[in-house]
Amino acid sequence: MKAAVFEAAKKPLVVKNVPDPECAANGAIIAVEANGICRSDWHAWSGDWSWMGLAAQPGSILGHEFSGIVQEVGKDIRNFKKGDRVVVPFSQGDGTCEYCRNGQSNVCLTPLLPGFSYHGGFGHLVAVPFADLNLVKLPESIGFVEAASLGCRFMTSFHGIVDRAQVKPGEWVVVHGCGGIGLSAINIAAAIGANVIGVDLDSAKLELAKGLGAMHVINAKKVDPIPQILELTGGGAHVSVDALGIATTCRNSIMSLRKQGRHLQIGLTTSAEGGEISVPIDRMVTMELQIIASLGMQASHYPAMLQMVQAGKVSPKGMITGTCGLDGINKVFEEMNTFQNVGVTVINQY
Repeated sequence: MKAAVFEAAKKPLVVKNVPDPECAANGAIIAVEANGICRSDWHAWSGDWSWMGLAAQPGSILGHEFSGIVQEVGKDIRNFKKGDRVVVPFSQGDGTCEYCRNGQSNVCLTPLLPGFSYHGGFGHLVAVPFADLNLVKLPESIGFVEAASLGCRFMTSFHGIVDRAQVKPGEWVVVHGCGGIGLSAINIAAAIGANVIGVDLDSAKLELAKGLGAMHVINAKKVDPIPQILELTGGGAHVSVDALGIATTCRNSIMSLRKQGRHLQIGLTTSAEGGEISVPIDRMVTMELQIIASLGMQASHYPAMLQMVQAGKVSPKGMITGTCGLDGINKVFEEMNTFQNVGVTVINQY
């Protein structure tokens, strides 16, 4: 099969033919029809996240936002068959630990992450383990390219906004960072009925945020966003999201909150932070603020999200700004180095 292979940090991925994966008894082989190029892929390509044990190894195939068609299933698989259309969550489990048994496979004790734990969607075929637990059937009405935008950014934001922060209609929600995660969070919070503010340094990203449901946008390159947020919300947001994972956006998110507000941390850090960010802890105590963290979303929670997509309540395809082949990944990574990329680019040519 053809794949874009990681060889060294910050070096171009090499597109070449590699051996096809083998199907395990509890797994399935997916022919990838589309795969989003995610900032998490960029983190791995850049050499970030070694402090979490997620450093990419030479010869690995990244890619964790994919949808496709089942080509083969193992003898133990009961819920899927050849020809099924599927979307693949990036946060996967093995089904045996206490968290998996309680329906929280996204925080499995032995987490499985395509592109990290095993070869991912930058290759045309992917062997997904524990397929009965980790695959989701894709409705015919949702295309593969749109589905690829669900597998990480959108599902992560959905779990964060709906399950973890439990955003309610009428609440003020501020999203710091209007990349894929941030745009998804804006779209989902607005669909719930929240009043949403998008904050970024890039006017093009802010325009996209308005199209996805942001009531107000703030360019933090031009003004200090905190006073504006406090004024617009009448004292601070009920929920504020750090969708980027750098010290500035994390602190700004906390400072955006009203008393008893909820800070939702979705973005993961870069090598500049190394997994550690200082927070205004005394302010958090005296204002009774909450920090809520969120990781991915379990496959069992996909139906609610897919129903909202089918009903047109949320529009993940509105974030897609381009498609490319495997040889286009390096250009997107270079743009991510300086935050030039706008929206989501999806690989749909293998």
